[in-house]
Amino acid sequence: MNAPSTPSAGRPTTEPAPKSPGFAAEFKDAVTFRAFGLVLGGLLVQLAFVLSYVGAFHSPTPHRIPVAVVAPQQAAAKIVAQLNALDGNPVKATTASSTAEARDWVMTRRTDAAFVFNAQGTEDTLLVASAGGPSVSQTATQIAQKIEASEKRRISVTDIRPPNPGDGRGMTSFYLVLGWVIGGYLTATIMGMAAGSRPANRQRTLIRLGALVLYAVVSGVAGAIIVGPVFDSLSGHFWALSAIGALVVMASAATALALQTLLGLLGTGLVILLFVVLGNPSSGGVYPAPLLPPFWSAIGQALPPGAGTTLVRNTAYFSGHATAGALWVLSAYAVGGAVLAWGASWWRERRAAEAGQGTATPAASAATA
Repeated sequence: MNAPSTPSAGRPTTEPAPKSPGFAAEFKDAVTFRAFGLVLGGLLVQLAFVLSYVGAFHSPTPHRIPVAVVAPQQAAAKIVAQLNALDGNPVKATTASSTAEARDWVMTRRTDAAFVFNAQGTEDTLLVASAGGPSVSQTATQIAQKIEASEKRRISVTDIRPPNPGDGRGMTSFYLVLGWVIGGYLTATIMGMAAGSRPANRQRTLIRLGALVLYAVVSGVAGAIIVGPVFDSLSGHFWALSAIGALVVMASAATALALQTLLGLLGTGLVILLFVVLGNPSSGGVYPAPLLPPFWSAIGQALPPGAGTTLVRNTAYFSGHATAGALWVLSAYAVGGAVLAWGASWWRERRAAEAGQGTATPAASAATA
């Protein structure tokens, strides 16, 4: 009888191939809950971006544009009442005692325009300063032309402070501040995400703040060089713009560092929401506050893009008038952000120390037993 055959010693045995995981398992492994949360967060930021920009810019409507009125006493009262009674309240008229005073109000940003009534003729004058926002000057002109036509009169428009030749439509201030704000929070974010960086403690936070101060100074000077000597857009205010740039960058960077130290990745999203999604369309760079919807008009000057745009524009064109509020806002973000960042790092250190003590105590008890 033949013996049962056995596998050849040199022939490898064949083992069954491992079973591949199903689609559901692969999907669960590839799309984690954290990844889903990040994608959802990105979608929400994207939709908020579209909503904010379209909401702010889709239908610019004048609301209470400040206008000075110069006319004989009885005529002035009638004109002011007529302007303030217009449907939708497009202007807020106030009587000025003379053309010189009205002109001064425009140049100090107390009003955006001045209507000068000619009692001896049929042609009146509208004084505007389009460097403060061409869209507002154009809107004020359109309103005046409509009213004058209804009264069988004519209007002559005098632009007493137009933008510089290198500043096109007066948008340089906005784009300069936009670059400073983005640079500030991006640099703070990169420092936090750099390879090998550890969670910020108090010492590391102080080092990062020091580095951000240096970056802010360099960024401010570089921006002033670009809009001054390079393109001649906002020339004649080099050191003032350099200082403003350093303040704007530090306000953005310190706030970003604080929110990221306190909230991590969520803090980065909050920075983008505040500075880009809400801050840019409400800044007054494209449409000044009197042309924006109420929500955007209300928040614009409380955020760094709006405060920075006002500070740059009024420094370059209006001798620094009406800039105190913007200076306070930017200083609050810069100083408050630095203090909050340091406080958040101290709080994280304290929590870590308490957690370490909590785990060490049971281990010590077990060793003693």
